[in-house]
Amino acid sequence: MADADNGDNSAACVESGEEEYRMETVPFDPRFPNMNQTKHCYVSFLDYHRCIKARGEDYAPCQYFQRVFRSLCPNAWVAKWEEQIEAGTFAGKI
Repeated sequence: MADADNGDNSAACVESGEEEYRMETVPFDPRFPNMNQTKHCYVSFLDYHRCIKARGEDYAPCQYFQRVFRSLCPNAWVAKWEEQIEAGTFAGKI
């Protein structure tokens, strides 16, 4: 169902039982203008982990990066990266 309040088709409300979730697409980021969003996925994953490392998991602005990488990245990639972080073998600088 499209968001009728502002006429924008990029957001939708989904009712699930008692709760209502707002589904949104990732906003445009001028650092990643091309259609291939692989780098945007990876950088958002790194930014999220850097943010929680610096500010803690309760810092609300970090959740933006989490929403972006959860939306763009395949679940298998995220699971593999999380395993690598736990094992200390992740190649990215966090």
